[in-house]
Amino acid sequence: MAIAQSRPDFTLEVRRTFAAPREKVFAAWTEPAQLEKWMCRDVSAHTVIHHQQDIRTGGRYLMEVRDAAKGEVYWGQGVYLEVTPPEKLRFTWSWTKDRPDGENMQPGSEETEVTVEFLTRGPATELILTHTGFHNEKLRKEHDRGWNGCLDILERVLQQS
Repeated sequence: MAIAQSRPDFTLEVRRTFAAPREKVFAAWTEPAQLEKWMCRDVSAHTVIHHQQDIRTGGRYLMEVRDAAKGEVYWGQGVYLEVTPPEKLRFTWSWTKDRPDGENMQPGSEETEVTVEFLTRGPATELILTHTGFHNEKLRKEHDRGWNGCLDILERVLQQS
């Protein structure tokens, strides 16, 4: 009889320091008009439509990402588990294909969890993003690339405002 193996958990941690006060960086994550300027806008072929952004503990989000280069549509969605201004956000994260209730795009890691912490560092803000629940290294690496691309855009947005 084979012994069941425990599910691996590949954790991603991204740290960035932004030349902006913590309240401003937190607002970029929690005010829908600001969030729409950078979230999932790291690929030029993407058109992003934020259908729902109820940014409060227990609130939901739903975004549609159309990839013109691949002719595909992805849906990102989840629930805000904790919203503590201006310190912390914690939310679930999942991706489906074609429609919100479509085929899951992360087999084995159907729903992951993201925690974003905002720490004051003098006039700047250190952001620590921890994304847990990945079933394999490939998914972790894909999300590392995606989050870093999004945070690159966020940095430009913060510099412009």
